[in-house]
Amino acid sequence: MKDKIRAVASFNALGHEGKAELNSVISKTISLFPEERKNLKTLMPLIKEIVDEVNSLSAEEMKAIIERDFPELLATTSKEEEKRLPDLPDVGKEGVVMRMAPSASGPLHIGHARMAILNDEYFRRYGGKLVLRIEDTNPANNEPEAYQMIQDDLHWLDVNYTDLVIQSKRFELYYSEMKSLVEMGKAYVATSPTEEFKSRKQQGMPIKERDETPEENLERWDKMVSGEYAKGEAYAVVKTDLTHPNPAIRDFIAFRIVDTPHPLEGDRYRAYPMMNFSVAVDDHYNGLTHVIRGKDHTANTEKQKYIFGYRNWKLPFYLHYGKVSIEHTILKTSLIKKGIRSGEFTGWDDPKLGTLVALKKRGFSPLAIRKYYVESGIGSVDTTFSWEIFYSFNRKIIDNTSPRHFFVNQPVSLKFEFEGKLNASIPLYPQTGNSATHEKREYSVGKGSISITSQDYQKFKGELVRLKDLGYFKIGDENIEYIGQEILEDVQKWNPGRPLGKVPIIHWLSGNDVPFKVIKPDGTSEEGLLEKDALRFTGKVNQFERYGYVNVLNEKEGYFTHP
Repeated sequence: MKDKIRAVASFNALGHEGKAELNSVISKTISLFPEERKNLKTLMPLIKEIVDEVNSLSAEEMKAIIERDFPELLATTSKEEEKRLPDLPDVGKEGVVMRMAPSASGPLHIGHARMAILNDEYFRRYGGKLVLRIEDTNPANNEPEAYQMIQDDLHWLDVNYTDLVIQSKRFELYYSEMKSLVEMGKAYVATSPTEEFKSRKQQGMPIKERDETPEENLERWDKMVSGEYAKGEAYAVVKTDLTHPNPAIRDFIAFRIVDTPHPLEGDRYRAYPMMNFSVAVDDHYNGLTHVIRGKDHTANTEKQKYIFGYRNWKLPFYLHYGKVSIEHTILKTSLIKKGIRSGEFTGWDDPKLGTLVALKKRGFSPLAIRKYYVESGIGSVDTTFSWEIFYSFNRKIIDNTSPRHFFVNQPVSLKFEFEGKLNASIPLYPQTGNSATHEKREYSVGKGSISITSQDYQKFKGELVRLKDLGYFKIGDENIEYIGQEILEDVQKWNPGRPLGKVPIIHWLSGNDVPFKVIKPDGTSEEGLLEKDALRFTGKVNQFERYGYVNVLNEKEGYFTHP
């Protein structure tokens, strides 16, 4: 395995001017050996060690490693097989009818994107309908702006739904269906304390209202709908099997009384459907053929099947995928709302958040999100979202179209006593790929000062370095001295103790800069000097060389995307 990784790192380095990119090597290793995904935490230090080793080799040594240890890599890399979701069963000539069902509590986040993209992928494959159903029957949690934000998020993801359904507009349908179940004796309306209902359900025993006549229950249902009961005084229940081995699937509450005004309907309704009831009704009336959702809904599916059975409705095909744990980001809507109110977060697009509007503002491509979830598949095994792999997908998408610029963070200004002019011609884009351009950033540097990062100053003070595309220089205590375009003498004379022939290449700025701040995902920020040319590309992701990708928002600041 170590030999294979060394070959992968060598191949990557040959495509990146002799320097392998750690995250790209991780991504490629996992794509070639998916069984190693479970060992990612222990594998990453080994891959880093190998990348460091490979980056000290010559191109000839790298090629020899590939040909000796992993020649198949050349073939597998030339045309990687496109990952594809498994086919769905029982797809008719008219395609599928599928749905996405976010709540109106806020905008979508990176976890919701999985639900949207998986459904959209099947809709694209088979045709038919893709329904966006906004579930807003919990008015205390609804946010008025969420209705539009959800739609905007889906448009950004390039998820093009065909139908929009808002549950709060369908109360009369829910009432009609509940009344039918009560008339059939398949549901009842209770005024017994809910604590008693829960206790007796755990014991597999009915409360008194369960055995009362449909007429008695209809009378209570009419009172419930007309608003004659206060909150907590009545609730409607769908009958299931009180002996079911899973107590959660035994009789379940379908309606409750709500006093909180609804953002769209105000005080018009007080009897509100619970999720399992409204979902079953909507799935039928929207003509759902296939439902895919997390396996945490498995018990809910069993509850909803009772309603389908009572009404003699055709069941859709259900597919439950495993949970994806998303670490190192904030997703919970209630915490975000609280943080926005307190000023901890600047808004839904704060870079500390995992909302799609935050990822968009950081400069991520929606194609990277789609690629990640398609390649992750739709299996039932729980997984952990890998930010490293996600970054590598995004990097491949944006790299060729991201202009390169220098950002000198924590700058140290060094005197440059030089009579004459030095000219630098620096490529704006990488010279690979279809989007490569030969445009250059042209600079003339003379007597004055040159700025480098504090980190480079501390590390290389007293040594010889190469300022990228400008020449060789020696860093002094307060000055920097030009040596020449080539090194004619032994490098060991300049940098004793460093590998023979290895001169550090660092970036720099000299009069062609503006103050700039980079805002990080952890809420911190870093100030420095940015190459002025980058301001031509505001609203676009730039690659700050030796620093990372940054979405340049305006002439003063940008959001860090990823390394």
